[in-house]
Amino acid sequence: MQRPFVIVLASILPALLISTLAAQQPAPATPVAPATPAAPAIDTKAPAKKAELPVYDEAADARVQVQAALAKAKKENQRVLIQWGANWCGWCKWLAGTMKTDAKLRRELMYEYQVVHVDVGQFKKHMDLAKELGADFKAIPFLTVLDASGKPIVQQNTEPFETKVDGKDGHDAAKILAFLKEHEAKPLVASEVMAAAMATAAKEQKRVFLHFGAPWCTYCHQLEAWMARPEIAAVLGKDFVDLKIDNDRMTGAEAIYEAQLKAADQKGDGIPWFVLLSADGKLLAHSTGPKGNAGFPYLPEEIEHFGTMLKAARQNISDAEIALLLKSLDDNRIAEEAKKAKR
Repeated sequence: MQRPFVIVLASILPALLISTLAAQQPAPATPVAPATPAAPAIDTKAPAKKAELPVYDEAADARVQVQAALAKAKKENQRVLIQWGANWCGWCKWLAGTMKTDAKLRRELMYEYQVVHVDVGQFKKHMDLAKELGADFKAIPFLTVLDASGKPIVQQNTEPFETKVDGKDGHDAAKILAFLKEHEAKPLVASEVMAAAMATAAKEQKRVFLHFGAPWCTYCHQLEAWMARPEIAAVLGKDFVDLKIDNDRMTGAEAIYEAQLKAADQKGDGIPWFVLLSADGKLLAHSTGPKGNAGFPYLPEEIEHFGTMLKAARQNISDAEIALLLKSLDDNRIAEEAKKAKR
Protein backbone atom coordinates (compact mmCIF):
# COMPACT_ATOMS: atom_id res chain seq x y z
CA MET A 1 0.00 0.00 0.00
CA GLN A 2 1.11 3.61 -0.38
CA ARG A 3 2.48 5.16 2.78
CA PRO A 4 1.45 8.61 4.12
CA PHE A 5 4.11 10.31 6.19
CA VAL A 6 3.32 10.16 9.90
CA ILE A 7 5.03 12.18 12.60
CA VAL A 8 5.27 10.01 15.68
CA LEU A 9 5.27 11.63 19.11
CA ALA A 10 6.26 8.62 21.16
CA SER A 11 5.38 10.21 24.45
CA ILE A 12 1.69 10.52 23.61
CA LEU A 13 0.95 8.03 20.84
CA PRO A 14 -0.81 4.86 22.01
CA ALA A 15 1.11 1.63 21.68
CA LEU A 16 -1.54 0.23 19.38
CA LEU A 17 -1.01 2.99 16.81
CA ILE A 18 2.75 2.50 16.93
CA SER A 19 2.42 -1.20 16.25
CA THR A 20 -0.04 -0.56 13.43
CA LEU A 21 2.29 1.93 11.76
CA ALA A 22 5.17 -0.50 12.03
CA ALA A 23 3.09 -3.18 10.36
CA GLN A 24 2.19 -0.82 7.49
CA GLN A 25 5.73 0.22 6.72
CA PRO A 26 7.45 -2.71 4.91
CA ALA A 27 10.98 -3.41 6.07
CA PRO A 28 13.37 -6.31 5.52
CA ALA A 29 13.29 -8.94 8.22
CA THR A 30 16.19 -8.84 10.67
CA PRO A 31 18.18 -12.08 10.39
CA VAL A 32 18.56 -14.10 13.59
CA ALA A 33 22.19 -14.73 14.46
CA PRO A 34 23.17 -18.31 15.28
CA ALA A 35 24.06 -19.08 18.88
CA THR A 36 27.68 -19.70 17.95
CA PRO A 37 28.41 -17.86 14.71
CA ALA A 38 31.19 -19.31 12.64
CA ALA A 39 33.77 -16.98 11.16
CA PRO A 40 32.98 -16.65 7.44
CA ALA A 41 35.60 -17.72 4.96
CA ILE A 42 37.08 -14.76 3.09
CA ASP A 43 37.39 -15.13 -0.66
CA THR A 44 40.16 -12.72 -1.59
CA LYS A 45 39.51 -13.34 -5.29
CA ALA A 46 35.82 -12.44 -5.19
CA PRO A 47 35.09 -8.95 -6.56
CA ALA A 48 33.59 -6.46 -4.12
CA LYS A 49 29.86 -6.12 -4.54
CA LYS A 50 28.87 -2.69 -5.77
CA ALA A 51 26.65 -0.71 -3.44
CA GLU A 52 23.15 -0.28 -4.78
CA LEU A 53 22.53 3.28 -5.90
CA PRO A 54 19.53 5.01 -4.32
CA VAL A 55 16.51 5.54 -6.53
CA TYR A 56 16.13 9.15 -5.43
CA ASP A 57 18.95 11.69 -5.50
CA GLU A 58 18.35 13.41 -2.19
CA ALA A 59 20.75 16.27 -3.01
CA ALA A 60 19.23 17.07 -6.41
CA ASP A 61 17.28 20.20 -7.26
CA ALA A 62 14.01 18.81 -8.65
CA ARG A 63 13.29 21.96 -10.64
CA VAL A 64 16.56 21.57 -12.49
CA GLN A 65 15.84 17.88 -13.04
CA VAL A 66 12.37 18.56 -14.45
CA GLN A 67 13.54 21.40 -16.69
CA ALA A 68 16.31 19.23 -18.14
CA ALA A 69 13.81 16.43 -18.75
CA LEU A 70 11.39 18.84 -20.45
CA ALA A 71 14.15 20.08 -22.77
CA LYS A 72 14.90 16.51 -23.85
CA ALA A 73 11.22 15.64 -24.15
CA LYS A 74 10.60 18.63 -26.40
CA LYS A 75 13.46 17.65 -28.67
CA GLU A 76 12.40 14.01 -28.83
CA ASN A 77 8.58 14.46 -28.85
CA GLN A 78 8.24 12.63 -25.54
CA ARG A 79 6.46 13.00 -22.22
CA VAL A 80 8.01 13.60 -18.80
CA LEU A 81 7.11 11.08 -16.10
CA ILE A 82 7.66 12.30 -12.55
CA GLN A 83 7.71 9.70 -9.81
CA TRP A 84 7.33 11.48 -6.47
CA GLY A 85 8.78 9.40 -3.65
CA ALA A 86 11.63 8.84 -1.22
CA ASN A 87 14.33 6.30 -0.50
CA TRP A 88 12.73 5.29 2.82
CA CYS A 89 9.58 4.23 0.96
CA GLY A 90 9.62 0.54 0.04
CA TRP A 91 6.76 0.89 -2.45
CA CYS A 92 8.62 3.70 -4.24
CA LYS A 93 11.68 1.50 -4.70
CA TRP A 94 9.55 -1.47 -5.76
CA LEU A 95 7.80 0.63 -8.40
CA ALA A 96 11.10 1.93 -9.77
CA GLY A 97 12.42 -1.63 -9.76
CA THR A 98 9.48 -2.92 -11.77
CA MET A 99 9.96 -0.15 -14.33
CA LYS A 100 13.63 -1.05 -14.60
CA THR A 101 13.38 -4.84 -14.79
CA ASP A 102 10.25 -5.43 -16.88
CA ALA A 103 11.36 -5.50 -20.54
CA LYS A 104 8.19 -3.99 -22.00
CA LEU A 105 8.07 -1.21 -19.43
CA ARG A 106 11.77 -0.48 -19.91
CA ARG A 107 11.29 -0.15 -23.66
CA GLU A 108 8.22 2.07 -23.29
CA LEU A 109 10.07 4.43 -20.98
CA MET A 110 13.15 4.51 -23.21
CA TYR A 111 11.07 5.34 -26.28
CA GLU A 112 8.34 7.60 -24.93
CA TYR A 113 9.31 9.18 -21.61
CA GLN A 114 11.92 11.18 -19.75
CA VAL A 115 11.75 9.86 -16.18
CA VAL A 116 12.45 12.02 -13.12
CA HIS A 117 12.49 10.64 -9.58
CA VAL A 118 11.72 13.56 -7.26
CA ASP A 119 12.64 13.10 -3.61
CA VAL A 120 9.97 14.48 -1.25
CA GLY A 121 11.82 13.38 1.89
CA GLN A 122 9.41 13.36 4.80
CA PHE A 123 6.88 15.31 2.71
CA LYS A 124 8.86 18.50 3.30
CA LYS A 125 10.92 18.64 0.11
CA HIS A 126 9.81 19.88 -3.31
CA MET A 127 6.21 20.13 -2.19
CA ASP A 128 6.02 23.64 -3.67
CA LEU A 129 6.93 22.17 -7.07
CA ALA A 130 4.34 19.43 -6.64
CA LYS A 131 1.70 22.06 -5.89
CA GLU A 132 2.67 24.09 -8.97
CA LEU A 133 2.34 20.99 -11.15
CA GLY A 134 -1.01 20.07 -9.64
CA ALA A 135 0.25 16.95 -7.89
CA ASP A 136 -1.87 16.81 -4.74
CA PHE A 137 -0.83 13.70 -2.85
CA LYS A 138 -0.57 12.53 0.73
CA ALA A 139 0.90 9.14 -0.14
CA ILE A 140 3.79 7.95 -2.28
CA PRO A 141 4.77 6.82 -4.82
CA PHE A 142 2.71 9.19 -6.96
CA LEU A 143 2.98 9.81 -10.70
CA THR A 144 2.65 13.00 -12.76
CA VAL A 145 2.84 13.05 -16.55
CA LEU A 146 3.80 16.31 -18.29
CA ASP A 147 3.74 17.15 -21.96
CA ALA A 148 6.88 18.68 -23.50
CA SER A 149 5.66 22.20 -22.69
CA GLY A 150 5.42 21.34 -18.99
CA LYS A 151 1.64 21.09 -18.88
CA PRO A 152 0.36 18.32 -16.56
CA ILE A 153 -1.57 15.68 -18.48
CA VAL A 154 -2.51 13.31 -15.67
CA GLN A 155 -1.98 12.79 -11.93
CA GLN A 156 -1.96 9.16 -10.85
CA ASN A 157 -2.15 7.48 -7.46
CA THR A 158 -0.20 4.23 -7.86
CA GLU A 159 -2.36 2.12 -5.56
CA PRO A 160 -4.35 0.70 -8.54
CA PHE A 161 -1.10 -0.79 -9.84
CA GLU A 162 -0.31 -2.67 -6.63
CA THR A 163 -0.42 -6.45 -6.56
CA LYS A 164 1.08 -9.52 -4.95
CA VAL A 165 3.39 -11.90 -6.79
CA ASP A 166 4.17 -15.16 -5.03
CA GLY A 167 2.97 -13.59 -1.81
CA LYS A 168 5.24 -10.57 -2.17
CA ASP A 169 4.07 -6.98 -2.57
CA GLY A 170 4.78 -5.39 -5.93
CA HIS A 171 3.25 -3.72 -8.96
CA ASP A 172 1.41 -5.01 -12.01
CA ALA A 173 3.67 -4.23 -14.97
CA ALA A 174 0.85 -4.69 -17.50
CA LYS A 175 -1.33 -2.09 -15.78
CA ILE A 176 1.54 0.39 -15.61
CA LEU A 177 2.32 -0.19 -19.28
CA ALA A 178 -1.31 0.43 -20.26
CA PHE A 179 -1.26 3.70 -18.29
CA LEU A 180 1.94 4.88 -19.97
CA LYS A 181 0.76 3.98 -23.46
CA GLU A 182 -2.51 5.83 -22.90
CA HIS A 183 -0.64 9.06 -22.24
CA GLU A 184 2.33 8.90 -24.63
CA ALA A 185 2.85 11.60 -27.27
CA LYS A 186 1.36 11.27 -30.73
CA PRO A 187 4.04 10.15 -33.23
CA LEU A 188 5.48 12.79 -35.54
CA VAL A 189 5.27 12.36 -39.31
CA ALA A 190 8.81 12.20 -40.69
CA SER A 191 7.97 13.88 -44.01
CA GLU A 192 6.42 16.83 -42.18
CA VAL A 193 9.41 17.19 -39.86
CA MET A 194 11.75 17.10 -42.83
CA ALA A 195 9.69 19.61 -44.82
CA ALA A 196 9.79 22.05 -41.91
CA ALA A 197 13.58 21.76 -41.64
CA MET A 198 13.97 22.30 -45.38
CA ALA A 199 11.77 25.40 -45.21
CA THR A 200 13.87 26.79 -42.35
CA ALA A 201 17.08 26.10 -44.29
CA ALA A 202 15.71 27.89 -47.36
CA LYS A 203 14.60 30.88 -45.29
CA GLU A 204 17.94 31.15 -43.48
CA GLN A 205 20.03 30.24 -46.53
CA LYS A 206 21.53 27.21 -44.80
CA ARG A 207 22.10 23.53 -45.39
CA VAL A 208 20.47 20.61 -43.53
CA PHE A 209 22.36 18.22 -41.27
CA LEU A 210 20.06 15.18 -41.47
CA HIS A 211 20.91 12.33 -39.10
CA PHE A 212 18.99 9.09 -38.60
CA GLY A 213 18.76 7.49 -35.16
CA ALA A 214 16.66 5.42 -32.74
CA PRO A 215 16.11 5.35 -28.96
CA TRP A 216 18.17 2.17 -28.47
CA CYS A 217 21.18 3.49 -30.42
CA THR A 218 23.97 4.52 -28.03
CA TYR A 219 26.15 6.06 -30.76
CA CYS A 220 23.16 8.07 -31.99
CA HIS A 221 22.79 9.61 -28.54
CA GLN A 222 26.52 10.33 -28.43
CA LEU A 223 26.35 12.13 -31.77
CA GLU A 224 23.31 14.13 -30.68
CA ALA A 225 24.91 15.05 -27.35
CA TRP A 226 28.09 16.19 -29.10
CA MET A 227 26.14 18.28 -31.61
CA ALA A 228 24.20 19.88 -28.73
CA ARG A 229 27.32 21.14 -26.95
CA PRO A 230 27.13 24.96 -27.04
CA GLU A 231 30.54 25.41 -28.69
CA ILE A 232 29.75 22.73 -31.31
CA ALA A 233 26.18 23.89 -31.98
CA ALA A 234 27.43 27.45 -32.47
CA VAL A 235 29.77 26.37 -35.27
CA LEU A 236 27.45 23.90 -36.99
CA GLY A 237 24.58 26.39 -36.71
CA LYS A 238 26.41 28.80 -39.03
CA ASP A 239 25.67 26.54 -41.97
CA PHE A 240 23.27 23.79 -40.91
CA VAL A 241 19.75 23.23 -39.65
CA ASP A 242 19.80 20.24 -37.30
CA LEU A 243 17.30 17.57 -38.39
CA LYS A 244 16.91 14.23 -36.65
CA ILE A 245 14.72 11.50 -38.12
CA ASP A 246 13.87 8.79 -35.59
CA ASN A 247 13.69 5.55 -37.56
CA ASP A 248 11.63 3.81 -34.87
CA ARG A 249 9.30 6.52 -33.58
CA MET A 250 8.40 8.72 -36.56
CA THR A 251 5.71 7.71 -39.01
CA GLY A 252 7.20 7.17 -42.47
CA ALA A 253 10.81 7.49 -41.27
CA GLU A 254 11.98 4.30 -42.96
CA ALA A 255 10.89 5.58 -46.39
CA ILE A 256 13.01 8.74 -45.98
CA TYR A 257 15.95 6.68 -44.75
CA GLU A 258 15.75 4.37 -47.76
CA ALA A 259 15.38 7.32 -50.15
CA GLN A 260 18.52 8.98 -48.78
CA LEU A 261 20.47 5.72 -48.98
CA LYS A 262 19.39 5.36 -52.60
CA ALA A 263 20.38 8.95 -53.41
CA ALA A 264 23.80 8.26 -51.88
CA ASP A 265 24.04 4.90 -53.70
CA GLN A 266 24.58 3.17 -50.37
CA LYS A 267 23.21 0.22 -48.47
CA GLY A 268 22.31 0.49 -44.80
CA ASP A 269 25.45 0.24 -42.68
CA GLY A 270 24.03 1.01 -39.26
CA ILE A 271 23.01 4.19 -37.49
CA PRO A 272 23.67 6.95 -36.84
CA TRP A 273 23.96 7.59 -40.54
CA PHE A 274 23.81 11.17 -41.74
CA VAL A 275 23.75 13.31 -44.84
CA LEU A 276 24.34 16.98 -45.57
CA LEU A 277 21.71 18.42 -47.88
CA SER A 278 21.12 21.69 -49.69
CA ALA A 279 17.89 23.52 -48.88
CA ASP A 280 16.29 22.01 -51.99
CA GLY A 281 17.19 18.47 -50.90
CA LYS A 282 20.30 17.90 -53.02
CA LEU A 283 22.77 15.47 -51.49
CA LEU A 284 26.07 17.21 -50.73
CA ALA A 285 27.80 14.58 -48.59
CA HIS A 286 27.09 11.42 -46.58
CA SER A 287 28.72 9.69 -43.65
CA THR A 288 29.78 6.52 -45.45
CA GLY A 289 33.51 6.89 -45.98
CA PRO A 290 36.25 4.72 -47.47
CA LYS A 291 36.09 2.36 -44.47
CA GLY A 292 32.33 2.35 -43.92
CA ASN A 293 29.83 4.50 -42.05
CA ALA A 294 31.54 7.01 -39.76
CA GLY A 295 28.49 7.04 -37.48
CA PHE A 296 29.55 9.13 -34.50
CA PRO A 297 33.08 9.92 -35.76
CA TYR A 298 35.54 8.24 -33.40
CA LEU A 299 38.47 6.66 -35.20
CA PRO A 300 40.97 8.99 -36.94
CA GLU A 301 39.78 7.94 -40.40
CA GLU A 302 36.14 8.58 -39.41
CA ILE A 303 36.99 12.03 -38.07
CA GLU A 304 38.95 12.78 -41.23
CA HIS A 305 35.96 11.78 -43.37
CA PHE A 306 33.68 14.02 -41.31
CA GLY A 307 36.03 16.92 -42.03
CA THR A 308 35.81 16.13 -45.74
CA MET A 309 32.02 16.19 -45.51
CA LEU A 310 31.99 19.59 -43.83
CA LYS A 311 34.33 21.10 -46.40
CA ALA A 312 32.12 19.81 -49.21
CA ALA A 313 28.94 21.37 -47.79
CA ARG A 314 29.98 24.45 -45.80
CA GLN A 315 29.20 28.02 -46.75
CA ASN A 316 30.37 30.09 -43.78
CA ILE A 317 32.29 27.72 -41.50
CA SER A 318 36.01 28.44 -41.66
CA ASP A 319 38.93 26.02 -41.84
CA ALA A 320 39.83 26.97 -38.27
CA GLU A 321 36.30 26.13 -37.09
CA ILE A 322 36.36 22.79 -38.87
CA ALA A 323 39.67 22.09 -37.16
CA LEU A 324 38.01 22.94 -33.82
CA LEU A 325 35.21 20.43 -34.50
CA LEU A 326 37.64 17.69 -35.49
CA LYS A 327 39.83 18.34 -32.46
CA SER A 328 36.76 18.03 -30.24
CA LEU A 329 36.04 14.61 -31.73
CA ASP A 330 39.68 13.58 -31.39
CA ASP A 331 39.72 14.75 -27.75
CA ASN A 332 36.61 12.69 -27.15
CA ARG A 333 38.35 9.54 -28.41
CA ILE A 334 41.44 10.20 -26.29
CA ALA A 335 39.28 10.72 -23.19
CA GLU A 336 37.30 7.52 -23.85
CA GLU A 337 40.43 5.46 -24.36
CA ALA A 338 41.89 6.85 -21.13
CA LYS A 339 38.77 5.72 -19.27
CA LYS A 340 39.02 2.24 -20.76
CA ALA A 341 42.67 2.00 -19.74
CA LYS A 342 41.74 2.64 -16.09
CA ARG A 343 39.14 -0.13 -15.98
